Amino acid sequence: MNLPPPKPVVIGLPSLPKLRAAIAADGFAFVSSTAMQGVLLATGSLNDWPAFSASWNDLALDTFMADGGRYRRRRHAVYAVEAGAPIVREAHQPHWQGLEYNPLNGGVARWFEPVTQAVGNGDSLHTILRWCAGLFGRLSPDVAAWRVEVHQFRIEAGPGIAGQPTPEGAHRDGVDHVLVLMIRRHNIVEGRTTIIAEDDSQLGSFTLTDPFDAALVDDSRVRHGVTPVEALDPSQPAWRDVLVVTFKRR
Repeated sequence: MNLPPPKPVVIGLPSLPKLRAAIAADGFAFVSSTAMQGVLLATGSLNDWPAFSASWNDLALDTFMADGGRYRRRRHAVYAVEAGAPIVREAHQPHWQGLEYNPLNGGVARWFEPVTQAVGNGDSLHTILRWCAGLFGRLSPDVAAWRVEVHQFRIEAGPGIAGQPTPEGAHRDGVDHVLVLMIRRHNIVEGRTTIIAEDDSQLGSFTLTDPFDAALVDDSRVRHGVTPVEALDPSQPAWRDVLVVTFKRR
């Protein structure tokens, strides 16, 4: 059954409890660009956003694609986040997912190029991490310490070649909470996010289109997937840039 796109969660600064309530009730929320930018600015600085966004032009090819695809570029970093403590970036390490969560690319330690120091220590990323820590910490008040993974993704499309944001299909990431933040779309169509319940019913469907559009997912309760992206003009470069941040209790 095709569901209409959910009404965006348009939240003012005092309305974060409504966002937490939406995630607690439905397992996910879509937050519009204007609302997301507003809550981030209420948390901290986004002064380096132009350089932060431009850093997606310097991602390395993902060479671990079991389908042989060469349509995904990425960088990766791991942080330790504890209540009341500074955010600490950990030593560079591989990304690991079990086959039960990623039957296509899981079951192997995947070493990706690290998020650069300028991006990893910059205002925009730290503001995003602090905001997530506040939201997810209230959704899981029993958790004092988090392992946080940051992924910069670029999915490219070309002539006759679709880019697949989730080649493993609808899935869980094997964490507690997920933020997917749109950075930029260029010359693409599609890329529709679908949220699926444990009983395989479709809970919602929406497309992240504008910078700061965001999806927030309770990974313990729902699966998410994204349809392939195709070039609007196949003669021109085409891509979908997103930031994915996952919070997993230690």
